[in-house]
Amino acid sequence: MRAFIFPGQGSQAVGMGLALSQASSAARELFQEVDDALGQHLYRMMTQGPESNLLLTENAQPAIMANAIAVLRVLERECGVRVADKAGYVAGHSLGEYTALCAAGAIDVATTARLLKLRGQAMQAAVPVGEGAMAALLGADREKAQAIADAAAQGEVCTVANDNDPGQVVISGARGAIERAVALAKEMGAKRAVLLPVSAPFHCPLMQPAAEAMEAALADVALQAPLVPVFANVTAAPVADPQVIRALLVEQVTGIVRWRESVLAMWDAGVTDYVEVGGKVLAPMVKRTAPDATTASVITMDDIEALAKAL
Repeated sequence: MRAFIFPGQGSQAVGMGLALSQASSAARELFQEVDDALGQHLYRMMTQGPESNLLLTENAQPAIMANAIAVLRVLERECGVRVADKAGYVAGHSLGEYTALCAAGAIDVATTARLLKLRGQAMQAAVPVGEGAMAALLGADREKAQAIADAAAQGEVCTVANDNDPGQVVISGARGAIERAVALAKEMGAKRAVLLPVSAPFHCPLMQPAAEAMEAALADVALQAPLVPVFANVTAAPVADPQVIRALLVEQVTGIVRWRESVLAMWDAGVTDYVEVGGKVLAPMVKRTAPDATTASVITMDDIEALAKAL
């Protein structure tokens, strides 16, 4: 069984989508569709920069989604391969969950782009710049990471945000608490701690205003049942009911991205092949979590053609 998986923030780079759009009219049409939905030249920003603009979360989130869905559009239009026919499940990391829902037909492309633009704006606005932070703890599992976060909190928010794989957990919260956690990490058993270059403390209780903004936005969205079940970040379990999906997307803003558990749950459900669409971030995490899994990253026209032949 196969799962198609979709990357989150951090996988963006100036130049993304350029070669694919030059090679495929289907990709060009997709990028134009996203530009039209947002009323901005996002594709130009993706391919030409400046990097400082692409890094803004309100631009990075729809850009990463567009890049992945463009790959799928080419796969479908030019190779005759549909996700619904070839995947047992779909899943995405943080914003990638929206991409997964789009890939599975639960939300159309234009709506997904607008939701992610709003999500980025709401997450950025939730905490003043400089007051929050995130850090990656390497060589620490979720339990150890939470112990470090608890020791550093001192009454401030400091908690696990992303459980990525057995040796990489990201914590999020108030800047002072996160800096204390980084200082404490080695003596509490982590190999290394690295502050992340992010503009807000995602996936922690400080994001509550953004969760409320997404709840209001999602209330107006016509969600369809996905053509294949989607593994939700906050439950690490498959979901297909539109009302449940809606509630979990709201919870996801402040909740933990349970990626490691999601990979293990998909493995237990019989998934042996994991195809990362539009990035090369999740496939290594999958291999560290489920070493016997087969992984592929599909970004370029060559990647797409190779995957189509393999399927």
